[in-house]
Amino acid sequence: MTAALAEKNSAPGRSVRHSAPPPSSTRRPKRERAFDDVPRWQIYVPLGIYLLFTLIPFYWMFLFAVRPAGSTSLVPWPMTGEHFSKVWNERSFALFFQNSMIVGVCTLVATTLVALAGGYALARFNFKIKSAFMLALLCSQFIPGALMLVPLFEIFKNLQMINSLGSVVIAETVFQLPLSIILISGFIKNVPVSLEEAAWVDGCSRFRAFCAVVLPLLRPGLIAVGSFAFVHSWNHFLFALMFLSEQDKQTIPVGLNTLIGADSVDLGALAAGGVIAAVPVVIVFAFIQKWLITGFSAGAVKG
Repeated sequence: MTAALAEKNSAPGRSVRHSAPPPSSTRRPKRERAFDDVPRWQIYVPLGIYLLFTLIPFYWMFLFAVRPAGSTSLVPWPMTGEHFSKVWNERSFALFFQNSMIVGVCTLVATTLVALAGGYALARFNFKIKSAFMLALLCSQFIPGALMLVPLFEIFKNLQMINSLGSVVIAETVFQLPLSIILISGFIKNVPVSLEEAAWVDGCSRFRAFCAVVLPLLRPGLIAVGSFAFVHSWNHFLFALMFLSEQDKQTIPVGLNTLIGADSVDLGALAAGGVIAAVPVVIVFAFIQKWLITGFSAGAVKG
C-alpha cells in the first residue's frame, strides 16, 4: 500500500506540494559601514571645529606678542619684536629661561634613573609587599601637591635648601616617580626574560645584561617618561613659587606671574613671555611624538 501511494504521487501530471518554510522573524542585519563609506565631511567638520577651538588661544597669544602696542588689528602685520626684547632683557626672562631649563633637565635625569631602577625591581623580582607597594604608588597619584607644601617646606628649610633650585628638582622628581615607575615597569615586562638569561649564560652580570640587552629596548619608554617629567616640571608653578623667593632663582611660570600687576597688565609682554614658555614644549613634543605614544601605550599594557 505504501508503494502504491508513492507510485501514485510520482505519476506524471501529479505535482508534489512542498510546504513553504516559515517566514523568518529575524531580519538580515544591515552591513556596517566601513571607514571609506563615511562621508569625508563627517570627519573633517568635527576635526576642524576642534582644531579651531584649540588654535584660537595660541593665535591670540601670538597676535598680542607680535602686534605693536595700542594696535587692534586682527592680522599680525606689521610685526614687531619689542615685546620679546622687553621681557627677555628688562624682565629677566633670560635668567628665568635658564633656571627652568636647569630644573627641567635635572628632573628628567633624576626621574628617569630612579624610575628605571624601581621599574626593573617591580618587573623582575617578587617580594612580599610588592602588591602593597604598587597600590601605594597608585594611591599617591590622588594626593594633590598643595597638601604637601607645608611638610616639604619644613624639610627643605631644615636642610637649608630654600631658594635653591635643588628643592624644586627634588619635589618635582618625587611627584613624578609613581607614574614613571609604573610605566617603566610595564614596559620592562614586555621584554622577554629569556634575553637576559641568554646574556647571563654568556657570562654577563645582571647589570651588564640589563645595559646591553634590556636598556636599548626601553628607548620609547624612557623617552616617554623623561619628556613627561620635563614638560611637567617646566610648566609647574606651585613648587617654584613656594620654594624660590629670590628673583634670580625663579622659573618661567613664576616670571609670567610677575608680569600681572595689581592695577594693570602688560598684555604684549605677557603674551611674549607665554610664547617663550611654549616654544621648548612644542619642540619637545614635535620631535618625540612617535616615541611618546609608543612608550605610553606599551607601558600601559602590563602595569
